[in-house]
Amino acid sequence: MQQPTRMLNPILIVGCIIITVSFAVRASFGVFQIPIASEFGWLRTDFSLAIAIQNLAWGIGQPIFAAIAEKVGDRKAIILGALTYAAGMVLSAWSVTPLEHQVYAWLVGFGIAGTGFGVVLAVVGRASSDENRSMSLAVVTAAGSFGQVLGAPTAEWLLSFLPWQQVFVVFAAAILALVLTLPFMRAPQPASKAELQESMGEILGKAFRDPSYALIFIGFFSCGYQLGFITAHFPAFVTEMCGPIQVGSALHSIGITSTSALGAVSISLIGLANIAGTLVAGWAGNHFPKKYLLASVYAGRTLAAALFIIFPITPLSVITFSLVMGSLWLATVPLTSGLVAHLYGLRYMGTLYGIIFFSHQVGSFLGVWLGGRMYDQYGDYALVWWIGVAIGAFSAIVHLPIRENRLAVPA
Repeated sequence: MQQPTRMLNPILIVGCIIITVSFAVRASFGVFQIPIASEFGWLRTDFSLAIAIQNLAWGIGQPIFAAIAEKVGDRKAIILGALTYAAGMVLSAWSVTPLEHQVYAWLVGFGIAGTGFGVVLAVVGRASSDENRSMSLAVVTAAGSFGQVLGAPTAEWLLSFLPWQQVFVVFAAAILALVLTLPFMRAPQPASKAELQESMGEILGKAFRDPSYALIFIGFFSCGYQLGFITAHFPAFVTEMCGPIQVGSALHSIGITSTSALGAVSISLIGLANIAGTLVAGWAGNHFPKKYLLASVYAGRTLAAALFIIFPITPLSVITFSLVMGSLWLATVPLTSGLVAHLYGLRYMGTLYGIIFFSHQVGSFLGVWLGGRMYDQYGDYALVWWIGVAIGAFSAIVHLPIRENRLAVPA
């Protein structure tokens, strides 16, 4: 099957739909932090640990689902992921103890892996021509940001007239509906003849021996830490730490009258800004060395986070930070996945990116869990925030020595 010459094709469209819904649900969990903890009288750590486990399971499941897709079929992997995701949501809806939420978080995390970047980016990457690939990956990544724009406010709106348990069930139904789009997702032959002659063991061995692969793996850790912490804790952080919204202010006049509402909106603003930021990253990835772009993204995040926590937290600073951080939010994904495809080929891109993504999710686990743990211990998020600043600076440095010349594929 020939690769489509046009960037816009059914595989790209379906990939965007799947990522949008999957990420809308995933990005909403921070909104449930306070309602669930308040209903059961839990510590902040309890539900934070469930979200952290969810992120860790996502990281573990990513290379597994990518391998299933490459061995059994993309659509079968996505169906399995959607079923697992929905089951985790429904079971979590009727959970009344922290342990139950933490156990079912494994199902949710594996479900996200089956409907997330590892599988979908690999399909879209194989369906794209060389000149369109970087931008196609960016478009799908931007769809994840659009899901983030929708997820938190949708959850906040549904919570205004439904209990959180029913909101979980509604989200489970939306995830199951993704299966209806799969007949339109038929990926072309995945790689060149030379790449097809390599086994998974050979390409994995080649990558594991390459220092550049290790540097990408290490550098992606901070991305997960920062995104995991902000997604899970920023709504609660803004609710409790931001200065009041003044009556008569611009925010108040458009209906954002509480810091709780601002916290949910901030996640949407991050996602909205990231749509533009990710598309710019995809365009830049076709014109400039990806390692320098990645280093610049991490450096920009580090500076934005440091300045935000140094100055007083006000509604204006929350909005400003959300827009700046959002422009850099998922810009790492098309650059990192594109770099993996460039260095090691398309045949096992999903598995190779999935392994690197595990580092991202280990960072996400720690960001989410430490956020709850340190909040319960110290009463604020300051220390965990500064840890994120430090590792962000480290990632900016780590990407600089990466070799961006593709390894030879044996004839």
